[in-house]
Parts: sequence; C-alpha cells; structure tokens
Amino acid sequence: MTERVPRSADEVLDIVDEQDRVVGQAPRGEAYARRLRHRCVFVLARDPVGRIFVHRRTAEKLVFPSRYDMFVGGVVGAGESYDEAALREAEEELGVSRLPAPVPLFTFLYETPEHTWWSAVYEVSCTVPVKPQPEEVAWHTFLDEADLHGRLAEWAWVPDGLEAYHRLLAWRRERTEG
Repeated sequence: MTERVPRSADEVLDIVDEQDRVVGQAPRGEAYARRLRHRCVFVLARDPVGRIFVHRRTAEKLVFPSRYDMFVGGVVGAGESYDEAALREAEEELGVSRLPAPVPLFTFLYETPEHTWWSAVYEVSCTVPVKPQPEEVAWHTFLDEADLHGRLAEWAWVPDGLEAYHRLLAWRRERTEG
C-alpha cells in the first residue's frame, strides 16, 4: 500500500498563539480561510559564490501565486520543528538532497488583515546544481545582492518574503553596528 501524499490544502498544521505555543491543529486550507496563526520557514539559499536563489512561484500556489520570492520555504507541518521544516522545504524546492542544515537566524510574527504566521528565517549554502520543484517554482535564477536590490521595486514579490528580507537586512545591520 502506498502512502497518500496530502494535497497542499489538506496538509495539517499546528495552530499557534501570539507566543508561538501550539493551541490546536487544522488543515492548511482551513488555516488560510479562517486566518488561523501557524508556522512558516523562510530559507535564503546561496550558491557557492554567494548569489541568492530567486524564483517565481507557480500560478497554482495556494498563497501568493505567480509572485517572486528570494526565499524557499513554506509551512511547518503539525508536529514538525522549524529546523526540520527548513531543511525539508529547502531540499524540496531546490530539488537537491543532502543540503547542510540551514542556519537559524531569527523569528518574527507576520500579520496582515488576511494572514498571520510565526516565521523563522534561515540561511543555507547550496553547492550542488539546483533542479527546482516544478509544482513550486515556475522560473529561477541566482542574483547577487545588488541585482536583487535592483529588482525589489520592479517585480511583484510575495509580501511575507519581502518583509522577511527587509527584516534580514535590518538584523544584519544591527549585528554589524552593535
């Protein structure tokens, strides 16, 4: 007997409170429809020369379809740790195996009138050629930071990823100035 892989909307997530404590579970589709707070990971993937993996999401994505993103990642499944989800999501979306464990940087609460999730930001070095997952990634490239910054005002970015990126830049400034 083969195990059924849950469809994206059917994936069960831990629902968390404002302190990121688990208070229940719900299918992903219900969590989005009812604005239930859950957990997500954002992984900034760099190639051996330090360029950042940038991609456009497929039109079939449940949230923010056809938008650009400078992170790979996604929701944390029920009972899964942030670290486990970061590695799983990075390997799935990049289409690679045996990545080093992504390095955790910081967490923040992402909240808009439509969405709310606790977000853990990571960074990982990907030294092998990527083969992005076609169900997730419609287009991809690696950009250096200057090229990425030049595209921020030009392309339609996922809003949570854009916020995570701005927070990452601020986090880096604080660490170098402090």
